[in-house]
Amino acid sequence: MVKLITSTTELRTERQSDSKIGFVPTMGNLHQGHISLLERALSEYQTVYFSIFVNPKQFGPNEDFNRYPRTLENDVKLIEETAGRFPNSKVVVYSPKDPKEVFPENDNQTISVHGLSTDLEGKIRPGHFDGVATVVYRLFELIKPDTAYFGLKDYQQYLVIRQMVKDLALPIKIQGMPIIRELAGLAMSSRNQYLSPEQKQASLLISRTLKEVEKKIKSNLAETKTYINETLKDPNWDYLEMRDAETFSPDISQSKNITVVAVYRMGTTRLLDNIQVSR
Repeated sequence: MVKLITSTTELRTERQSDSKIGFVPTMGNLHQGHISLLERALSEYQTVYFSIFVNPKQFGPNEDFNRYPRTLENDVKLIEETAGRFPNSKVVVYSPKDPKEVFPENDNQTISVHGLSTDLEGKIRPGHFDGVATVVYRLFELIKPDTAYFGLKDYQQYLVIRQMVKDLALPIKIQGMPIIRELAGLAMSSRNQYLSPEQKQASLLISRTLKEVEKKIKSNLAETKTYINETLKDPNWDYLEMRDAETFSPDISQSKNITVVAVYRMGTTRLLDNIQVSR
């Protein structure tokens, strides 16, 4: 069963009748990456709450909040198809029509995870992670999940949410989920629809580069740094960096697990990706 709720009042009433739940927060315009989160949640919980909310707080002044695609009807169909594979499941889709349903008027609360929120992606997009942490905290307040599921494509975002939950001692498990890729290797993203066929083909450079970095890390770290420096001569890379997978520190000298994070600009579209490397 799939139930669509558009008001916070109805959400609160519905939530009172459910006990243990999983939660998948999204901005909609769903693809198989989002569906993989729902599938995992439904494999672990009979009842799953799934939010579709384009959060204005995480868009910067030069980022077009109004341009983000709203595809609620198709999103609900995908959710229904997925839920149909899990007999006796219940999915509550919370899709508020007005941001005021999530952020009441005169509500100026902001959640900030210091350090992580202003590093790398946060430096390029000031305030972005504050917007992410604030909306996720608010959704946690409303939905009170036991487990929340996040894709690891936005790895820094995952770490921000995980740290927020730890800092605020929230009784919620944060479950990171593997990147889902298109057959050719491009990480699935709602942004991919902005790419022309030629751009989509050219963007495979990202996953090829990450695999090359992974190979070099396992053989020679000094050579890896040289390779990255040479790669970054292409000005379309916003960054390509090795970080400790747990702390996100750039000091990886003692790291057992490394995350290589990357953003490449294809035209006006920024494509995020990463790869996890153990050594």
